[in-house]
Amino acid sequence: MCWSATADLVAGTAIAAAGVACVAQVRRARDLPLAALPLLLGAHQVIESVVWRSAGGAGPATVAWAVIALPLLPVWVPFGVLLAAPSRVRPRLVVPAAAGLATAAVLAYCPATRPVTAEIRGHTLAYVLDLPNSPLIIVGYLLATVGSLLLAKGPVLRLLGVLAGAGAVVCAALWRLEFVSTWCALAAVVSVVMLRWVWRLPDGSADRQRSTVP
Repeated sequence: MCWSATADLVAGTAIAAAGVACVAQVRRARDLPLAALPLLLGAHQVIESVVWRSAGGAGPATVAWAVIALPLLPVWVPFGVLLAAPSRVRPRLVVPAAAGLATAAVLAYCPATRPVTAEIRGHTLAYVLDLPNSPLIIVGYLLATVGSLLLAKGPVLRLLGVLAGAGAVVCAALWRLEFVSTWCALAAVVSVVMLRWVWRLPDGSADRQRSTVP
């Protein structure tokens, strides 16, 4: 697809609506962060529509987009998975959560001390921020976000991890400079599979899956 202000606004609104539906289904407080992931990512796309309409630059919308994409997501996703997971699964989720904290610390420091700008490049946006040791940060970021989903309990979360991981490979190959923007857009779209995760749990609990779920 070609990204634009309109595309981001329409897609973001629809994805956020799916997130509202997910949140409405859960019954335990500890399931809310993971169920709210589509809501967060949908709002993220709506914010990016504002960046488009501002012709990029370094305005408040650019900073807000960067805060969600960079320090927030690598903490939100692994800890959302960790909180929703049964106790017996949590030990294997500690590494992605730790990687997310370390990565987020660096990614929070950089936007706070260095300018973040957005540049329109054809039908994509590129966000420019001087990051030290970028390859290591990318590994930590993907370990936290994609890795935690792949290690989660339940086929729906693992499917989301596979889709997000495959999307990262495709976006990195096709849009190297615009990787963050394009991958976040794809992650927002595929996050609607969270509806299935919630619907498979009649009471919204991540611990009480149906006997047919491995």
